[in-house]
Amino acid sequence: MDFPAARLIETNGVQLAVHEAGPKDGVPIVLCHGFPELAWSWRHQIPVLAAAGYHVIAPDQRGYGESSKPADVVEYDIHHLTGDLTGLLDHFGIEKAIFCGHDWGGLVVWQVPLLHPSRVAGIIGVGVPFLPRGPVDPIDMFRKAFGDRMYIVNFQDSHEADEVFDSDPYRVFDVLMRKNPISLDDFKKLSNADRVPDLVARVKQGPWDTARIVGEDELRVFADTFKRSGFTGPINWYRNWSRNWATTAHCPQQIDVPALFVRAGNDLATASIPDLDKGMAACVADLECREIKDSGHWTQQEYPDELNGILLDWLRRRFPA
Repeated sequence: MDFPAARLIETNGVQLAVHEAGPKDGVPIVLCHGFPELAWSWRHQIPVLAAAGYHVIAPDQRGYGESSKPADVVEYDIHHLTGDLTGLLDHFGIEKAIFCGHDWGGLVVWQVPLLHPSRVAGIIGVGVPFLPRGPVDPIDMFRKAFGDRMYIVNFQDSHEADEVFDSDPYRVFDVLMRKNPISLDDFKKLSNADRVPDLVARVKQGPWDTARIVGEDELRVFADTFKRSGFTGPINWYRNWSRNWATTAHCPQQIDVPALFVRAGNDLATASIPDLDKGMAACVADLECREIKDSGHWTQQEYPDELNGILLDWLRRRFPA
């Protein structure tokens, strides 16, 4: 099956470019990509899930691809992002769905059962666990731990990243979509200064001498799309981190629906989060954890068959198609 073409769907005051596959009466599963990605990142999962009888819905989320790109930073906060997803359910006449997210998409889908509990059947987090709301503003915490060059902090303070990334999207993806040059265990042995994730400096330095995890044609899909759409919309998600923290103080940090967390065992991007699955066990009542030991950050593209096997095993047991 070819990657399904997108169609624009009105939801929550924006238009989202949505890729859909599988039987309309199948168990619905919404696939949410991360930064800086696209629904295209799920190209290895969509046909497999559809063939197994699931109704697959994969949007380019707001700010990305052909979807709307509001000018106001506030329109990228967690309430808008989760509202987009429940709005898609409204469009399709779906009461509840399974939400599956990777990277930033994972951060969003873990919030859906907190903000919209009646719309969630199950949750799958790929690479990013449920992170309970902490006692302090996370940007203050990141700044104190990593300094001003840490990419999330840098995104708050300037438009340097927007300008650097927009100037050469091909270079951005050529840098990012590669195997790690160092194991997670060795990375953790580095000093704090050497572990600061400075994406702007990383892109300026150029790619590591390691294998790409995507082919040239696949990389071009990302690069050509971001050349048209730019990076400011996606970066605006990060510029709401403090706002998201402040506006969710009322939310109970408890998830009661069935949940699956797929750990990427060699992911340097989440190296600063200790005991990924252990920390959320007290907050997620029905949690299953699996691991793809050698996977770096881009799990669904680097180890698609392994991830597909884990997803189908859990889905068939918990939500038979």
